[in-house]
Amino acid sequence: MKNLKKLVIAYSGGLDTSYCAVSLSKQGYEVHAVSVNTGGFSKNDIKTIEENAYKMGVSTYKNIEALATFYQKVVKYLIYGNVLKNNTYPLSVSAERIVQAIEIIEYAKSINAKFIAHGSTGAGNDQVRFDMIFQTLAPEIEIVTPIRDQKLTRQEEITYLKSNGIDLDWDKAKYSINKGLWGTSIGGDETLTSHLALPESAYPSQLKTESPQTISLTFIKGELTAIDGKANSPEVLIQQLNDVGSNFAIGRDIHVGDTIVGIKGRVGFEAAAALITVKAHHLLEKHTLTKWQLQHKDQLSNFYGMHLHEGQYLDPVMRDIEAFLISSQTSVSGDVEVVLKPYHFVINGVNSPFDLMNAKFGSYGEVNSGWTAEEAKGFIKINGNQNKIHQQVNSDA
Repeated sequence: MKNLKKLVIAYSGGLDTSYCAVSLSKQGYEVHAVSVNTGGFSKNDIKTIEENAYKMGVSTYKNIEALATFYQKVVKYLIYGNVLKNNTYPLSVSAERIVQAIEIIEYAKSINAKFIAHGSTGAGNDQVRFDMIFQTLAPEIEIVTPIRDQKLTRQEEITYLKSNGIDLDWDKAKYSINKGLWGTSIGGDETLTSHLALPESAYPSQLKTESPQTISLTFIKGELTAIDGKANSPEVLIQQLNDVGSNFAIGRDIHVGDTIVGIKGRVGFEAAAALITVKAHHLLEKHTLTKWQLQHKDQLSNFYGMHLHEGQYLDPVMRDIEAFLISSQTSVSGDVEVVLKPYHFVINGVNSPFDLMNAKFGSYGEVNSGWTAEEAKGFIKINGNQNKIHQQVNSDA
């Protein structure tokens, strides 16, 4: 009977997933805990999560390294699209959840698990992301969600764990922190209001460096390939950039947006590397792409970010948009100079062989060699025809 109740749980080591692991083990499930590293976990962190998982009664624990996968499947396109939800949030957590869900369900299928569990509540976005991925990729596997189904409070979970001999001082964490490659989200009492700011102490990274530092980011076909001339894989460079940027306490903000379940949500975050990379990449695009490329990219990128946020990653339209984004990056190569300062950064400019400002037609507002004064007058006259016609027809209205 035990093998018939083989269950895989998406295990983070936090309160919710710890409650799930203990309670499901008590119910006779053969619990296999899985965590997916999409950034933010050190080897010691993973070791601690594993040790705690076994304290919760799981049969096995597995950590899946998915940093490169996360970059290739999601982050790369967020950079190509300069995606910032509501012009603010780089989709730090929502982007991770998609890859985590895919990796976990694939693992569940590989060990022939009949059940899969996660610790999401019934009031958030993650329940939608996890369930949609699980249902799409493995509709035969039953989803189990104790926190959502039992409508448990945090205190009820703590009481239950303590009654079962599990006491890891759950009360000490005032803020909920989710750290990953593309940023860290911060939730607390203040983010449940519309007016309170997070205190300085709530942010994981504190100001350590005050003297400005100039760095050079190299992009080849839209991908970050080097910092200050030192090449590495994009995911490694993003981590390096985050380390440097975090020392300046760069990348802090609070995002307000519409959740998948129809209510407004507010969350703090810090994402130094994400914001620096997106803004530097965007400036390079302004120099190397045409007006219409930029306009259509903005629209499609906005859709891409929205669909990703709402768990629609597996819809084929996402592959269609990704194909467009890849094509758009053909000439997005060059160096971008960035100055890091306490709490913010400044982008000085770019150097690219594809810079459209270097065209021989002339310099804006100065001189031109591509047209005559008479041609300019004729262009202006024709260009204004529709406004002239509308004004004439409606002058007496």
